[in-house]
Amino acid sequence: MSTFQISNPSAETTVIAFGDEVLGGAEALELTSLVREACAGEGAVVVFDLERVRVMNSSGLGMLVGALATVRKHDARLILAAIPEKVQSLLSMTQLAQVFESRATLAEALQRQ
Repeated sequence: MSTFQISNPSAETTVIAFGDEVLGGAEALELTSLVREACAGEGAVVVFDLERVRVMNSSGLGMLVGALATVRKHDARLILAAIPEKVQSLLSMTQLAQVFESRATLAEALQRQ
């Protein structure tokens, strides 16, 4: 069973909703595959809905960075949405908050493409 929930609110937009733990491992391979699929079309936008995430370790951060590299390679966009305070703190502490495009809510991420 997948730890991610996928939706396509528009032809070029894919939302990937994360579960409550982002710890790497097998889910990293799954995420890589999902991101590649999402980037297949021209003008692709991938939105990571992080609202449910409660725990993220360094491997989880690596998943985000890897996804960003994949998206950029395909001339697509990655937006992080609804980032919980603990995850935002981790992104800030590692200075990755400056690297990622983010929005306060999923609705805002979908609206401001």
